[in-house]
Amino acid sequence: MGCYAAVTALRSARHIVRSDPAARVLVVTVELSTLHLANDDRIEPLLAMLQFGDGAAAALVSATREGFAIDAPFATTLPDSQGWIRWTVGDQGFAMHLSGEVPGRIAEALADPALVATIMGDAPADSWAVHAGGRSILDAVEHGLGLGQGALADSRGVLSDAGNMSSATLMFVLARQMGRAVSNGVALAFGPGLAAEGFRY
Repeated sequence: MGCYAAVTALRSARHIVRSDPAARVLVVTVELSTLHLANDDRIEPLLAMLQFGDGAAAALVSATREGFAIDAPFATTLPDSQGWIRWTVGDQGFAMHLSGEVPGRIAEALADPALVATIMGDAPADSWAVHAGGRSILDAVEHGLGLGQGALADSRGVLSDAGNMSSATLMFVLARQMGRAVSNGVALAFGPGLAAEGFRY
């Protein structure tokens, strides 16, 4: 699942808690991307490796009113994009393939009003937690959704401080927003497929 795995795990935890309100589910994401650094002289793999970092995060999902409410999960796949983001298992670890065309494909997809409606919901968002896959991906989301300057400041801050930690990244962005008053937030992550997963909070 790669970078959107936290969304999938949080969504599953939400379903468990909705079925059993006494349940408390611990969601843990651990990514050790630097284990897969490889000696390579091609520009695309080098650029992909340079933006990844190691990270671990945890969230407790329960039926209490503390923290964020996970609501209205969504998932979609961009057509004809299965090879744009992928990991290949090799003798020296996982080889990451991250096409330079991913930001453009995301921007194209966000031109579809139906997709935008799925992501945005019925009310304008006052908070955004977007997976910090890279500066150009955040730019594509910001422009594609017509977000104001600074809307993705938390995502950009995590990217600057820790890099792209794959599935842990979105959890770091959400952690920056804990304690703030959020009435309609949107969490969004992209990953292999090219797929987009998220939820409102």
